[in-house]
Amino acid sequence: MKTGRTGAVAAIAGAAVAVSTLTVPAAQAADTGITVSRIVVNGGKSIIVGTSDEKAPPVTFRITLPSGYSTANPSAYDAEPFLYHGTTAVKGADSGGLYMGGYTCYETSARVADCEGELYIDPRYGLDSNNDATTWSIGIAAKLWKTNGQLGTAEYTTASGGVKVKRWAKATVNASPEPVTKGKTITVTGSLTRADWVKHTYTGYAGKTVSLQFRKKDSSVYSTVKTATSSSTGALKATVTASVDGYWRWSFGGSTTSGTATAAGDFVDVR
Repeated sequence: MKTGRTGAVAAIAGAAVAVSTLTVPAAQAADTGITVSRIVVNGGKSIIVGTSDEKAPPVTFRITLPSGYSTANPSAYDAEPFLYHGTTAVKGADSGGLYMGGYTCYETSARVADCEGELYIDPRYGLDSNNDATTWSIGIAAKLWKTNGQLGTAEYTTASGGVKVKRWAKATVNASPEPVTKGKTITVTGSLTRADWVKHTYTGYAGKTVSLQFRKKDSSVYSTVKTATSSSTGALKATVTASVDGYWRWSFGGSTTSGTATAAGDFVDVR
């Protein structure tokens, strides 16, 4: 049964203030008796964040209420996952951050509901250090409300698992000359950059191995021809011999802190 529950963003804003350190190792909220389990953030994949675009990665989880409470009464409880790392909790609603933007629960039994929703991430406010590109832990903000609408008990606790938050990467390419005589040299340049959450722009990603790939004009498959290492400014450069018409591109496989990046193919006419 659909409960029609929508998570309140204000509840997570409170979590941002209260959770300066999270030391409870389990998903059981001792004061409330609420258990939050089966938490999956972004389908188990990394969250890749740029410099300005807001992100809303999906989250699914299960809520089990203590005796005396029912999932048929959605106004009786709140239990929302959020992300944090180190001893720094997620920022709240006033400043952006990685908290639940809203969720809906579907009752599976009297005290158990399966829920789905999404986190809210605004890199302009919620991510203020490039060190935020790391594995974030999962926290739980759980609350029980009295029949008069007043807060009964509240608990902030941790859950098992975590999710990687990475910086968005970009690759560009330019192959020249165009057109080119068969057997002559083609110079392929480009750049590898990634999001800088302090400067709120894309800056050069140095010292990374990037693949130079090619596909023939009538093919849909790219293959790696050679690799190059990005310079201190993220610049890329390689030379190849012109043989047939086709598309050239740079492709980066990602790193522990940054996502993958592939440039759109640049066509070269070989004559």
